[in-house]
Amino acid sequence: MTKNILLMGTILIWGSLACGHVSGQEAGNGKSTIPEERTEYKGRVIARTMHFTGAEWLIREERENEERCSMLLTNLGIKRGDVICDMGCGNGFYALQMAQLIGDKGLVIGVDVQSEMLELLRRRMEKEGIDNVMPVLGSYHDPRLPPESCDLILLVDVYHEFSYPELMLSAMRKALKPKGRIALVEYREEDPTVPIKALHKMSKKQILREYKPNGFRLVGEFDELPWQHVMFFEKDD
Repeated sequence: MTKNILLMGTILIWGSLACGHVSGQEAGNGKSTIPEERTEYKGRVIARTMHFTGAEWLIREERENEERCSMLLTNLGIKRGDVICDMGCGNGFYALQMAQLIGDKGLVIGVDVQSEMLELLRRRMEKEGIDNVMPVLGSYHDPRLPPESCDLILLVDVYHEFSYPELMLSAMRKALKPKGRIALVEYREEDPTVPIKALHKMSKKQILREYKPNGFRLVGEFDELPWQHVMFFEKDD
């Protein structure tokens, strides 16, 4: 799939489906097609989505020292020409950095459920002269990604906020290329010294409890970040 084809497909999806939270009624017949939002999943309480008014925290000066973000990027296995989805991209902290790593022939699809976050992303893209990032307004149950489009889907401290985890995992699985990977980054619940509220942490045991039954296998881990797990998953065919 070329960049132009993917861009066209993503634009069509975004243009025809772009909206925030979907009501759960299928247009035209009034039948419920989406289950109720979950407040817990497999014994874990689901956190609320971070509000766009907190976006400045995502680009705080201390973030590199606290989380070693450059180390994470170095260990994601990103290649020039890759198509990467930054799931829950916010104002583009990682999306804009990955856009430079993949070069002009690559594409970053920045998905967020808050249009305000995507507007902040667009402003930063314009300021930095970056044009290989495609903002996409997803819904809480569907990231609206083209099938088999992504070499990598990056989720940084966002999966624990998904109120439709099974539907999102299914959608991401379909969006991965045959050898595509998910890179899941979450604050370590096992470490009480990580200065993050418990609701926004996940343990490796819990992550595996949720990902394996949804068609993923663990294919790698990176444990050198100060606060976060990094776990890599592929489709378990």
